[in-house]
Amino acid sequence: MIERFLHHLRVELPDADETATAARTRLADKFPRTALRRMTHLGLLVGSALDGVPLGPDDALVYASTFAETRALEDFLGSFPAASPLLFQTSIHPGGVQQVLIGRQQPIARLWPLAGRTRLVEQALLTALLEPAPCVALVGGEERGTWMLEHAMAAARPFAFATILTHELAGAAARTAFRPGLADDESCPSLEDFATALAERRPLGWCGAGGAWTLEWL
Repeated sequence: MIERFLHHLRVELPDADETATAARTRLADKFPRTALRRMTHLGLLVGSALDGVPLGPDDALVYASTFAETRALEDFLGSFPAASPLLFQTSIHPGGVQQVLIGRQQPIARLWPLAGRTRLVEQALLTALLEPAPCVALVGGEERGTWMLEHAMAAARPFAFATILTHELAGAAARTAFRPGLADDESCPSLEDFATALAERRPLGWCGAGGAWTLEWL
């Protein structure tokens, strides 16, 4: 069995119809004014989730998102035929967590960006559990799509979460563990389900490829 303990947990679950403009107003005090207008909705949510989460140059970060800056791309494409330079710049901006790290001028040892669908949570957790750094930030999120949602290429609601995983039990809020073994029925929570479980402090348990996963609160 391999395990880590969750510390410094923060979750952003705004209204399902929140826009990037509304998020800039709501979260304005968390970011420098010069950076605020260039950040994507996902970058704002990830930055808020990482607010107060300690990171050092020897730490690693695992970042999980299925659709990343889909809404930023939608907005840029929607500005045609008079393509907006600002929306173009936003659409090619670094990913949500990179926006935050660059703004903080925060070096880290390793960044593991992961994209996926059915087993993304499992892949992110396994990456975090196998990472050799003593402290690993596990971060994930999405921004809400519009017309790309109709093509199953965007998320239905915005959200983000961030937590620090360590080997230290003292002061931990929860524990996540993987126990290798045969599984008769394989399943995995979606990234949104995982974020909601973190926000509600709800335990999780499922069987994945090659073993069983648990998230339990202490």
